[in-house]
Amino acid sequence: MAFAQAAAQHPLILGVRQSALGRSWRDRLSEEGAVQALAMAQRAGLNEVVARVLAGRAVGLAAAESFLNPSLKELMPDPSSLVDMDKAAARFATAIVERTPLAVFGDYDVDGATSATLLLRYLRHLGIEPQIYIPDRLIDGYGPNPAALEQLHDQGAQLVVSVDCGSTSFEAFAHAAKLGLEVLVLDHHQVGETLPPVGALVNPNRQDDLSGQGHLAACGVVFLFLVAVNRELRAKHRATAAQLPDLMALLDLVALGTVCDVVPLKGLNRAYVTKGLQVMAKRENVGLAALADISRVSGKPSPFHLGYMLGPRINAGGRIGDSALGAKLLSCDDRSEAEHLAATLERLNKERQALEAVMLEEAEAQAFQQCSGDSEAGPAVLLTGSDGWHPGVVGLLASRLKERYTRPSFAIAFGKDGLGTASGRSIDGVDLGAAVRAAVEAGFLVKGGGHAMAAGLTVEQSNVAELRAFMDERLRDDVAAARQERVLKLDGVVTPAGASVALLDQLEQAGPYGAGHSEPVFALPSVLVKYVDEVGKGHLRVTLGGNDGTSLKAIAFKALGQPLGDLLQASRGKALHVAGALSLDTWQGQPKVQLRIIDAARPETSRYG
Repeated sequence: MAFAQAAAQHPLILGVRQSALGRSWRDRLSEEGAVQALAMAQRAGLNEVVARVLAGRAVGLAAAESFLNPSLKELMPDPSSLVDMDKAAARFATAIVERTPLAVFGDYDVDGATSATLLLRYLRHLGIEPQIYIPDRLIDGYGPNPAALEQLHDQGAQLVVSVDCGSTSFEAFAHAAKLGLEVLVLDHHQVGETLPPVGALVNPNRQDDLSGQGHLAACGVVFLFLVAVNRELRAKHRATAAQLPDLMALLDLVALGTVCDVVPLKGLNRAYVTKGLQVMAKRENVGLAALADISRVSGKPSPFHLGYMLGPRINAGGRIGDSALGAKLLSCDDRSEAEHLAATLERLNKERQALEAVMLEEAEAQAFQQCSGDSEAGPAVLLTGSDGWHPGVVGLLASRLKERYTRPSFAIAFGKDGLGTASGRSIDGVDLGAAVRAAVEAGFLVKGGGHAMAAGLTVEQSNVAELRAFMDERLRDDVAAARQERVLKLDGVVTPAGASVALLDQLEQAGPYGAGHSEPVFALPSVLVKYVDEVGKGHLRVTLGGNDGTSLKAIAFKALGQPLGDLLQASRGKALHVAGALSLDTWQGQPKVQLRIIDAARPETSRYG
């Protein structure tokens, strides 16, 4: 019944009910949505493809114009609407005026690095060089700890600003209070009713915060904080606009952190990324420019470049190298030093990829065993782990397993002390963060927390069996409902000839795309697989041909040895229905359209009707 209702509301595309990845292909728009898209195109004067993209993402006619042209000024809330913001801004402004010794404590991921760099660049403009502390994943673990804060205190810091972490650091901040070390927290992670003892805790996900900005990444919260600090310095300390930093010039950092933390690109986040990409295109941040060059990012930067090319390299430092490398690069103004730092991150990223490949093979073997060899069977939640795994890579393993088995997955790196550090990734419709917090309350975990789609935890090795049973019981129904019909939503059908630069220009109007505003995905019907070959580590380079003799270059990332890659390789010289996202390849200065293959299906096995 549910399948029949879905079919009536969202028609099958090319009749595909069972693709290489076990998904049915359906029109993102229902019949009613298609009518709305047509009305939007006619009344707002939009291209029909753009109208379909907007309608498919719940953007109505009345909101279309403002959505296509997001204004930071209009979408920016009053920073004072966030709880503790005025208190934090006032204390920080006073510290600036009085030249109080400052320190910034950041997380080791991209959001943490960009958040810390925002404060560092702001303070440098005002002639202040703060201490920067980015914790080591292996030595310090996540978030502030007593030893690190004591080190900052001993080195002269009197005020510490904790960014992208700290909302649950009770022990560390209690120790800071004993030392006489003041603390401000700027964070976005979910938090309970009880808060740590700090001077101010700005977090739109506080339970008493009614600002409606809970979708912001930490870097977005920090940017709002700097707006409030600028206002405070002008109003109470008589600073002039000329004396204060140009915050708009820092939006490239905000865009990078926002995309890489996979927060929804809606509201203020959408404006942050839209304007931030424009700033990034100017290449005024020397460190970012060096990283773009070594990552072979050419042309206009896009969320894809940020999330899949720049972000992983910055994260590589925090995963297996020096966790402070990302912040050092983003705050670097010396071209030679920036190139050296970018090269170091490039090397670490390659080492991370090699390490991940070895660990992933073992993780997939464990998952295969838990599912008894059937990817459609098995437990609701996968828990894999090993004594030999690097804790900096477990999040990547969890993500790969989640994609392969379409269920929440954890990967755990166990230490010699019997404690396991784990990362988990979830699927749409299953709140993993809430389940982890419930496991903490039930006594199965040492600590843990996170969001609906991602979570982290620390567990004793002896408690893994109980944790597995708890997760399976708590999430079984949600996972079953989420997996009931696996669907790939498509925005339309194009041919290789229709996949043009002009089409991409039209689609760009409705961008940028990312979490909460997914990139358009199109089906290409019965295209000839003219060429398939491995490129890089596990990717497949493909050439697709249309009936009119045109060709389209394509790539299937991480497809080698997977069901999608197997189908592509077995279809050389044959026709396939292919689904994917279009992008512009400007390599060697000549703009060409490329398809990123997401799925494929045999035409003869598709059922029409």
